[in-house]
Amino acid sequence: MINRDSYEAILRLAEQFPVVAVTGPRQSGKSTLVKAAFPDKKYVSFDSKNYRELAESSPEDFIKAFPNGVIIDEAQKVPGIFDAVKLFVDQNIHNPGKFILTGSSQFRLRENITDSLAGRVGFLKLLPFSIRELNEANLLPKDPYDLALKGFYPPLHDPDKRYYTDDWFESYVDTYLDLDIKDQINSSNLSTFRKFVQICALYSGQILNYESISRSIGVSAVTIKNWCSILEASFIIHLIEPDCNNLGKKIIKTPKLYFVDPGLMCHLLRIESKEELLLSDHKGAVVETMAVAEILKNRYNQARKPNITYFRDKNGFEVDIIADWKKSFAIEVKSKGDLDKKSSANVRKYVDIRQDTTKGKVFYLGEISCDINDITYVSWKDWGSEAD
Repeated sequence: MINRDSYEAILRLAEQFPVVAVTGPRQSGKSTLVKAAFPDKKYVSFDSKNYRELAESSPEDFIKAFPNGVIIDEAQKVPGIFDAVKLFVDQNIHNPGKFILTGSSQFRLRENITDSLAGRVGFLKLLPFSIRELNEANLLPKDPYDLALKGFYPPLHDPDKRYYTDDWFESYVDTYLDLDIKDQINSSNLSTFRKFVQICALYSGQILNYESISRSIGVSAVTIKNWCSILEASFIIHLIEPDCNNLGKKIIKTPKLYFVDPGLMCHLLRIESKEELLLSDHKGAVVETMAVAEILKNRYNQARKPNITYFRDKNGFEVDIIADWKKSFAIEVKSKGDLDKKSSANVRKYVDIRQDTTKGKVFYLGEISCDINDITYVSWKDWGSEAD
């Protein structure tokens, strides 16, 4: 098993909250993580019809059957279990880490937790493998483009499973649409929604244009905005809001869209080989998507909010990422493997405008991370460490 960077964070949450909920996209390793973190807890999955029927018949008695606590996978399949957990927590002494809940249907899981367990639960978001995790497991490819094309979902890095990437992603999208989306949109819109997901891949790394997407697939801009929210809630995409830092009136009001996994993005763009990726007009967007995803993974693995925005002024001057962490950073992402002064021009300009302690970073595809003239150049192998 590959060691997950979120291991310490989930234990930290379990030392404080009576309930810990692990959310994230399908196939990100949630069940594997909680079993490893809490080996002494009984594990039950509501994928099992027997467990599901027992819990449905008497949720309170089901919870009482586990005096030492329990891991419940696919908890959202028995909605009554959340009220039973709430009742147990409220009627007993504070017992951190008593219940661990996971589920692949983010919508129903979050809805039930919000309704029943507000204030009693610590959340951990688990995304697919990070560059750092793959590197420590000696599974990191030598070429970053090979990694971007393959993506980071755990089954694709399991040597015993031997999936073909395109076949796996095709099945993944079908499962997502069949099991996660059917309750969120009208069934007659499923084929249109699939087309919408493919069009979103064209926008990864770009400022969203709801009206343009609306015209492309023939549904209202309001519907497009709602569908983007669905994709974000299920960890398919992440939206980054524009930066507000008193450097002038905020002109851009719409977010930038990023896929959470570059491999899924490439699949939807029908990029099937490294050669196609290198020649693609989307090469830079794929690299930028991978960089943003690594930042998200690092922050989520620490149970922290991303705290990232982007900057663009009325003249079109743009910086890819503005990070508000212990210190502030302006980050540019470059799909090149060599260092040059031009690569840092935007972050230098932004830092000069800010006139504070903001530091400049350039994420690039080289092998060496180093500081040159007050700018930190970060090798792709270290992207996952830069959000600490």
